[in-house]
Amino acid sequence: MNILKSAVAAFILCFSLTGPVTAQQPDLEDLFIALKGADATSAEPIAKKIWDEWSKSGSPAMDLLLSRGRDMMDQGDMVLAVEHFSALIDHAPDFAEAYNARATALFQLNRYGESLEDVRVALGLNPRHFGAMSGLATLLEELGFPADALRAWRAVQGVYPANPAAAAAVKRLETTVEGVRL
Repeated sequence: MNILKSAVAAFILCFSLTGPVTAQQPDLEDLFIALKGADATSAEPIAKKIWDEWSKSGSPAMDLLLSRGRDMMDQGDMVLAVEHFSALIDHAPDFAEAYNARATALFQLNRYGESLEDVRVALGLNPRHFGAMSGLATLLEELGFPADALRAWRAVQGVYPANPAAAAAVKRLETTVEGVRL
């Protein structure tokens, strides 16, 4: 458990030092600006457009592997999903969404250490990946690090302020970490 705590602490330090950089594709900048100022109603379609762009590897074959992996996840076959995402990562090691997708499947298999590593790589490739940030926050809470999870959820809000999952998690974790506010 001490090794896990050390790994999580090191990861949090790296995550907290991640500064603003350009998105994976330069044309996403306008979408991120719009997302930052969007209300709850208009934010979701903007976030979907961003995610759609993140899902484009630039190769039809790689996009097919991503699609098949996601299909396996939808069918509940996380083992096969991991296999598809791993093949994708082997062929497109700079494709952040591949790591994020595999991290999600690994989390579902309770393989938290591997999931955490894939989140680390995804955020290293795309520091504004609010899906990977959300995954990190979820992992940290699951591993018993509520203060770090709160920081991660606040980072999600920094990129995607109207994210409903982040708002709910911040509210819940603020009570846990900081106590009841009057």
